[in-house]
Formats: sequence, C-alpha cells, structure tokens
Amino acid sequence: MLAIIEAAGWPIWPLILASVLALAIIIERFYSLRVSEISPPALLPSVIKQLRDHGVSDDMLAKLTADSPLGQILAAGLRNVKSTREVMKESIEETGRAVVHDLERFLTSLGTIAAIAPLLGLLGTVVGMIEIFGSQTPTGSNPAILAHGISVALYNTAFGLIVAIPAMIFYRFFRARVDSLAVDMEQQAIKLVEIVHGERS
Repeated sequence: MLAIIEAAGWPIWPLILASVLALAIIIERFYSLRVSEISPPALLPSVIKQLRDHGVSDDMLAKLTADSPLGQILAAGLRNVKSTREVMKESIEETGRAVVHDLERFLTSLGTIAAIAPLLGLLGTVVGMIEIFGSQTPTGSNPAILAHGISVALYNTAFGLIVAIPAMIFYRFFRARVDSLAVDMEQQAIKLVEIVHGERS
C-alpha cells in the first residue's frame, strides 16, 4: 500500500484525507441514525398512557425531550395540548424541521466528498500528464519520469473513483433513511394530535 501511495505522488494525500473523513461520517451516521434511537416504537403508546393516566407535567416533558428526536417532537405538541389542533400541529412542525436538520448533520459533507473525489483524482491525472510531457527532451524521453507520470495519473484517477463511489452510495442511503424517519415521526405526531383532540381513540 505504501508503494502505491509513493507511486501516486503528492496528489493522493487529499484523496486519503477525504476517504478518512468519509469513513468517519459513514460510521457516525450508521450509529446515530438507528430507528431505536430516533423513533422508538414503544414511545408513542407510552406517552398516550401517561397522558391519560396523569396528564401533562413538566417532568414528563423534560424526560420526553431528552429521550429521543421523536420525544422532542411529541413534547413540542404536548406543551400546547390545551391549544387548538392548528397551534399544536404548528409547534410539532417547527420542532420537526429542527429535528430533521439535526438528522441531516454531516450528510452535506459526505455528499461534497462524493462530488470532489473524482475531481481530486482528475487533478492527480493532470499532474501525472504534466510529468509525462516533462519527461520529453530533444534527445528522447526519460523512462523513469515517464513511468512515474503514468503512475501518478492512473493511481489518482482510480483512487478518486474508489473514494467517490462508496461516498455517493452512503450519501443516498442516509438521505433515504432520514426521509423515512421523518415520515414515521410525522405520522406518530399526527396520531398524537388526533388522540388529544378526540379524533382517534
């Protein structure tokens, strides 16, 4: 591996840095975007039971807010439990937008890495081509410089694609997961509103 890095020249280092950042983001998002952490399935039934048994309290709202992103959304609705359906829904939507924004954290960076990695590979290709043309002299070409220029060009192109393809796949995967979680949380919040206002049993 070290020999490949040496053969690829200095343009490989930004790509290595990009690959390390992409890997760190992918691991962090896999850990953070678990359904059990974001939208626990048992949370809404538990909230409804507490609401019917004891009503809304500050302690309940504090625990709910600290529980999960879904808990934050439900707590926002319950803070306006005595208001109209529209007011309750608006407070849920406002909190929901903030929660979704938090869920999308680092995804822009991952998408940027997916977009710039091929360009960084292309930069390495251009540097390699410059070395190839620089090896041409009136008396002929220098085989060592020519070989190094070809290595720089090809290795950087390949590594740029190796970084970009998985980064783009995981970027799309995490965006789809965030969208799915957002829809699920929205449905549960609407269910809570309907139960509070007697539109659903």
